[in-house]
This record gives sequence, C-alpha cells and structure tokens, in this order.
Amino acid sequence: MFIKKIGIDLGTTYTLVYIPKRGIVINEPSVVAISVFDKKVLAVGDEAKDMIGRTPDSIIASRPLKNGVIADYKTTESMLRYFINKAVGGMKLFRPEVMIAVPAGITSTERRAVIDATLKGGGTSEIAVISLGGIVANTSVKIGGNKYDTAIGEYIKKKYNLAIGESSAEAVKIRIGSAQFLPKEEKLFMDVKGRDMITGLPRTISVSSDDVTEALQNELQGLISAVKSVLYQTPPELSADIMDKGMVLSGGTALLRNMDKLLSQATGVPAYTADDALLCVARGTGIALENLESYKRSILSAK
Repeated sequence: MFIKKIGIDLGTTYTLVYIPKRGIVINEPSVVAISVFDKKVLAVGDEAKDMIGRTPDSIIASRPLKNGVIADYKTTESMLRYFINKAVGGMKLFRPEVMIAVPAGITSTERRAVIDATLKGGGTSEIAVISLGGIVANTSVKIGGNKYDTAIGEYIKKKYNLAIGESSAEAVKIRIGSAQFLPKEEKLFMDVKGRDMITGLPRTISVSSDDVTEALQNELQGLISAVKSVLYQTPPELSADIMDKGMVLSGGTALLRNMDKLLSQATGVPAYTADDALLCVARGTGIALENLESYKRSILSAK
C-alpha cells in the first residue's frame, strides 16, 4: 500500500513515526552509531542505543539532536532517512508527505534545517497555550529527559562516588523517579551498578526515590518557572478556561511520578497527564496532516 503521509515526533531522546489509519509504527531512541574511520552509519535507533557506553574507540554512539534542535546535521539526515524508509517499507517510487513536530521556540533557521534534513534524508520541554488551532503563548526550555538523566548521574557520582552510564541513570528515573518527595512508607529503592570513582572497581549501591527528587530540583524548578511564564503571557479571556479545564502534560517527562501534582501545586492550575503521553506529539502530527487547513498557522512548509 502506498503511504502518502507520515507524521514524525523528532525528539532528542526518542523519535516516533505515525502513519494515518495505522497509528505509531516506529518508537525508537534518537541515537546513531557511527564509524570513526569512514563516518559510516552502523546502526540507528534501538540497536545504536544498546551500543552507548559499550563501543570500542572506533565507534561513536551519539544523539544528533541536542536540546530539541539539530546538533549534527548529517547524522540527523541519516537518522531521518532510516526512520522514513523503515516506516514506508522501502517503497521509494513516491515520496510521502512528511510532517515533523519541532520545539515551538526554535528559530526559523533551525526549523528550515529540519526540513532540509528531511528532504535529503528528551531535550526540551514545550509549554504552550493553544486556542482555535493556533499558539497563543508559548516558551521552550532546554529541560528534558536527557537533562534529567544527566542530573541523576551527576548526583550519584557526587554523593556516592559512583560513575554510572546514561542507560542506568534513565532506568533509575523511570523505575523510582518522582517529582516530589514521597512519604517515608512509600519510598522506592533500586540497586544501581557502576564504577567506584576511588578504587576504579565495579560497585553496587542502593539509591532511593528521594535521591532522584533531590537530583532533579534545578530542572524541576526551571520547568515550573517556564510554565508560570506562559501563564503570565496568557490573555485574561483564556485564563478562566485554563483554570476550568486545567493543563495537559504529554511526553516522557509527563510520566515522572507526581509531575502533575508538582505543577498543579506550584501554579494553582489543575494538571493532568494525557493518555499515552509518549505518543501524543506523533499522533498530533498525523491529525494535523489530515487537517492542514486548520493548522496552517502553526506549520512551516517546504514549498
């Protein structure tokens, strides 16, 4: 079957591909493994992520997007080409119409770079008030899944003298992470393996949900400030609607325990986590593709 339209959530941490009437067909890490010698792409997505921290010096496993924008143009191009070809099943006779979701706060040059990469071939948090198909107020902050993982890794290194990998930090965040300190009887614990910074030998420690909450304080406060700034920008007529209906959280960060409670308590606005929060952006691109006229104010065309 010829695939005419594809929606892509091009994220710093994960890339999701949506095809109308089929749903999410790809949900893989935004990671590319590259040979140092000839710059050849060796692996993309799940396979490439498994190489992080385990590759020899001749192979680099990296994320081509930083803070929601392209940091490595050629690698991003290769990654997009891989995901698009995988989604269409190798059918290259016709070029599909592709819509890519990007951070609202990026520049027109950065948006154009994404389009160019597409034609050739967990970084930010977005806060926006949307009305009648358009963005009324918005901001973009460089606080996302990867920043949380880095903060957790640095905290564990500083407190426990233990160096852990990116994948381990992400696992800690997912399994026991919380945006708020949990009651004593509800605390969560997890064993983490890493390298002792003093002896250089492998060591296992137990970390708690409190460790994660403490590690994320700077990032969480930055997110709260960003949400408040958008609420301040919101026209009075829409403020009543926001108080009545609340804010909806999507993306990987929305799945951090008690994130909705934290934002609700900090702003006084009800907060809810969307169903299938990880898939919202990709599905949104698909909806926009089917209703281009309604969303044209928020779309940058390649034509």
